[in-house]
Amino acid sequence: MRICLHIGLCGSDRIQNILADKRGRLLKDRVLFAQSPGNKNHTRLFMAVTDPGHVDPLRYNRGLETPEKQALMAESLRDQLAAEIDTHKPHTLILSCRQLAGSLWRTSEVARLKEMLSRFSDDIRIVAFVDEPATMLSDHYAHQVIAGRAVSLARDLALVEAADWWQSCLDTMPRIDAAAGVFEEVQGAPFWLDFKALVSHWDAVFGDGATRLHHHSAADFAAEHVGDDIARAFALTTSLGAIAATRGPPPPPDATLTRARLLNELVLRLLQTGDHVLPRQVWQSFVRDIHVAGPPIDPARLSAVSKRFRTANRQLVKAHGGLTDATFKAPRAKSAWQEAEPLFGYRASQYLLAFMWKIEKATQQARRPERHDPDQISKPPTGPTDAAAPNPVLPPLALQQLEKLRTSPMAPHNRLGAVNEAELAAAYSPAAPRRLAKGSTGNVIVGCMKNEAPYIVEWVAYHRAIGIDNFLIYTNDCSDGTSEILDRLDAMGVLTHRNNDNWKGNSPQQYALNQALKEPVIRNAEWIVHIDVDEFMNIRCGNGTVQDFIDRVPDATNIAMTWRLFGHNGVSRLRDELVIDQFDTCAPKYCPKPHTVWGFKTMFRNIGAYEKISCHRPNKLSEPFEDKVKWVNGSGMDMTREVARNGWRSSRKSIGYDLIQLNHYALRSAESFLIKRQRGRALHVDRSIGLNYWIRMDWSDFRDITIKRNIPRVQAERARLMADPQLNKLHRDGFEWHQAKAAELQEVPEFADLYKQAVALKLTETERVAFALALDTES
Repeated sequence: MRICLHIGLCGSDRIQNILADKRGRLLKDRVLFAQSPGNKNHTRLFMAVTDPGHVDPLRYNRGLETPEKQALMAESLRDQLAAEIDTHKPHTLILSCRQLAGSLWRTSEVARLKEMLSRFSDDIRIVAFVDEPATMLSDHYAHQVIAGRAVSLARDLALVEAADWWQSCLDTMPRIDAAAGVFEEVQGAPFWLDFKALVSHWDAVFGDGATRLHHHSAADFAAEHVGDDIARAFALTTSLGAIAATRGPPPPPDATLTRARLLNELVLRLLQTGDHVLPRQVWQSFVRDIHVAGPPIDPARLSAVSKRFRTANRQLVKAHGGLTDATFKAPRAKSAWQEAEPLFGYRASQYLLAFMWKIEKATQQARRPERHDPDQISKPPTGPTDAAAPNPVLPPLALQQLEKLRTSPMAPHNRLGAVNEAELAAAYSPAAPRRLAKGSTGNVIVGCMKNEAPYIVEWVAYHRAIGIDNFLIYTNDCSDGTSEILDRLDAMGVLTHRNNDNWKGNSPQQYALNQALKEPVIRNAEWIVHIDVDEFMNIRCGNGTVQDFIDRVPDATNIAMTWRLFGHNGVSRLRDELVIDQFDTCAPKYCPKPHTVWGFKTMFRNIGAYEKISCHRPNKLSEPFEDKVKWVNGSGMDMTREVARNGWRSSRKSIGYDLIQLNHYALRSAESFLIKRQRGRALHVDRSIGLNYWIRMDWSDFRDITIKRNIPRVQAERARLMADPQLNKLHRDGFEWHQAKAAELQEVPEFADLYKQAVALKLTETERVAFALALDTES
């Protein structure tokens, strides 16, 4: 097997998008674009090989800053990559991480990377894509400033006079202080612009001639030959097929970069005191707030850099077949770059003062005892897990389970899958209206509701915004206005409402699903999904729409959307605010026990393969379709053999969240939980929902904000729906009903006691698993 290791530098995001989109086609030719190191950008590979003391933004923000945690992640990656290779048995393995070329300047790190990959093959080729140096410098500087750089570009330009560019850039590397926001990758100069030295650096470890440079500019992605260029770079004998022309986002204006850099100077001084915490997504929101229109940096004003490497780059063109004379053709030189004016009387100190309330709020949240690292989704919490000081709320059986979990592969953690940095950045853009074929009802949700009035409009607006075309909703025994709200939405043409008061059989939900099969909206659907009003389809690829996900898995007929359970997040009282904004603390990604954590719901193509819709999945597979169904998990990986006929939860083999997950807000606020406890559950009407349910569902150990990228378009769609006066009033009446019901229940001793016990209960993720397992054993 040959390993093609793509280390950057130009167009990495778009190259990775193409490889991910063509993953299925490549696999047919036994070419594996791996998923275990990350769905697209293989950041886990990078984080696994950096020196223990080389903490970069990725390792820090994902809770891997300590050597112990890094080592655990590296071991997990090796095992998962080995399993992926064993499953597919490829003749070519493609690994791609844009951070490798730009961060691994230490020989020890490159050697560690080689040691990891040599376990799988000795045939390793290094691939890097480059462009004209001045263009690359302008792009890189913009990226750094957005990430928090405080040093002017003038420093980098001054290095063109240095005899040794590589070493001079390394001399600018700051002492890493992750808590204060100081990282080499953000503040240091781009040593890698010396492409000749870069090749020597990698060849010194992987062998002479192992590293090959290829030309790629932004313009190439609008050309028809881009697929052929990428295939040649990775020495593929197969075509990647048709690839749509794409263009990246426009570069930020030069004046915006000046504003951001000046603000970064002050923010870094503030963080240096140690009195404040500033999450990355909050910091980057400041840059969006101070944006002004204007032209970007003109690479022609950075021509001194192009001139600095002209001779060396001409030699590279002769030595590397992937380069041409056009690769390093510099634009006509202009006057030297000077930092742009920030415009409009901008003063960074005034903006910092205006942003201080956000910084103070973020600091308070980060240091709140029951909230663990609220600025990131992957830092494990601290808590009373030491065996010498057991949590006093744990019963003896739970303490026994806790001791077993300490050394068990069932112990929960968050070191699973990939996280795209874009997930923590800009909001999704509004999705274009879908045009359905004649007679088609498109993507359809069928759901069941009972007393959910405050939450209906948001849930409908959210799923309409991501590409759900129709809804079929059943209700039974509602008293809070739920039926009236749905009737109004039905009259508005938004959904179809059916009364299910006269249900028969074991549960109102299953009776409704049986009836749904007779409805034209289901019969004429393209895709069908059954989810509840406390479940949100969180699509984490493309622009976050249903179609974006389907495009990633074009051969799939069934998609298992695994739950990510979200706790009450310290929210006690009912609020008429978006659920997806209020609740962002959740269960760890890796949590095999208790069994409910990895439950999934299924989105399935309406091809007639199954005869029945059940709570979690379609059932009763028809014999003619046994070889025609393909199930994939939330990372797009095949899990057909495991669940084609039965099963409603993911396993350690099939768990995956990289492309889609089902955010499950089973509790919402503590007051909402009381009302849910009082009314029972839609599926199991004979079961009470007491403190045991809270223990299983109140996960608040990690933070996942990826769904919040949808907030702007959800707010817009919700406002459009709520512009209907009748619907608006029905919603307000429903919310007031729930407020009154919560107050009423607080006066009942049984419910008041349950409320106090629930909000006072503090458990780490491992303690929660142990407690739940103990409850299962007792029952």
